[in-house]
Amino acid sequence: MLDTLFPIKCLGCGQENVWLCPKCLSAIEINSYQLCPVCEKMITVSGNLCAHCKENKESWLDGLLVASSYNNSLLKNILHSFKYRFISSLSEPLSKIMLSSLVGSDFTIPHFIIPVPLHKKKLRYRGFNQSLLLANAISDNLTPPIKIAVADILERKKHTRAQMEIKNYQQRIQNVKNIFELKPGFDKLLIKNKIVLLVDDIATTGATLQECARILKENEVKKVFAVVVARQAVK
Repeated sequence: MLDTLFPIKCLGCGQENVWLCPKCLSAIEINSYQLCPVCEKMITVSGNLCAHCKENKESWLDGLLVASSYNNSLLKNILHSFKYRFISSLSEPLSKIMLSSLVGSDFTIPHFIIPVPLHKKKLRYRGFNQSLLLANAISDNLTPPIKIAVADILERKKHTRAQMEIKNYQQRIQNVKNIFELKPGFDKLLIKNKIVLLVDDIATTGATLQECARILKENEVKKVFAVVVARQAVK
């Protein structure tokens, strides 16, 4: 009945019984270069900080890898369907896009992969944390046959407006300020001096990732890198 009411068709070409066929997936281009995650002006290796931003200590993140372009209409549709049509199986093709970018980067292999958390209210509504699904898929496939541990250790303690609903840059920063913490009871010695990879689906200003990175760095994580499928420009 569900298949009749909501038939599964490729979001790109309409092929039946698959949400994204291999041909349409292969047509989504991986970014050929990366920008400094703070100033977004300087081209840097694998999205590491440019010399100016590093010198001025303007970032808690050590690097941000943006796998593809949000201007791609198919990719935008896939991301929207993943989050707002609750098609959790789209985590598989989206993770492949992220993995293609990660494999081509010079990021250090992390000790842990950490998903950006959802608030409990949003998690109940959606039924899954899209960042956790992506993190698990990356864990399974980044360094086979070895799985990198997924550490779902961050907690969103405040329910706030979605960042995409806020257009003002400073308001976005304030919207996520002090909303994350380590989960109660987690032994922070496990992440001390470790290298971690934050995973999320979309970045805009990067404020959410920066706030997660701040919590981790303040708990003595050595390096925090991040990867997203795409980065949306602030309008």
